[in-house]
Amino acid sequence: MEVILLKDVEKVGLRGEVVTVARGYARNFLLPRRLAEEATKARVAEMQKRDAVRARHEARTVDEAQGVAETLAKTVLRFEVKAGSTGVLFGSVTPTDIADEIWRTRKIRVDRRKIGIDNIKRIGRYDVPIEVFQDVSVEVKTLVAPEGGEMPSDEELAAMEAAELAAAAPPESADAESREVEYEEVDPAPAEVAQELPDDEFDRASNTALEQNEL
Repeated sequence: MEVILLKDVEKVGLRGEVVTVARGYARNFLLPRRLAEEATKARVAEMQKRDAVRARHEARTVDEAQGVAETLAKTVLRFEVKAGSTGVLFGSVTPTDIADEIWRTRKIRVDRRKIGIDNIKRIGRYDVPIEVFQDVSVEVKTLVAPEGGEMPSDEELAAMEAAELAAAAPPESADAESREVEYEEVDPAPAEVAQELPDDEFDRASNTALEQNEL
């Protein structure tokens, strides 16, 4: 079954692509979650028309690419996303999101496959590398802020990340317990105790054991 992806879906495709998937997967997962829609002829034609319009705004020469790079170097993208107290996003900012935001704010088309960053999963400040054209690249400043809030300072971001790492670390009591077990004193073996007896007592003990065996 052919569907148009409405969002990036891992191991399936990127938003806006027409992909072929199993009918059951589409009916039971992609469509109910609004991750995709059925690829009707009308919708496919609409998507192709949109892509053709955007393609006219893509750099086609080195000179055009350098001009695009200069514009993007002055651009600051901003995303407001729901996030937890430690700065982890409830979702992610994807290369497709970045490409769409560049189009929305600058009317410049960049190939989302040439955006050199994985999905962003924490609030923070990022320099996103983009290959505009062969041998022409630029880094675009990107802010990922908590929804409805201000962008935290670098110190606050560092504290949030430290809090997340601390929450993921094993409890200290467990470490202390393991250390106690590791260094627990062990009573000497009976044979070692016997070797510590004075010579005369050790001889008497040995003779007694021999006499008992002879009986």
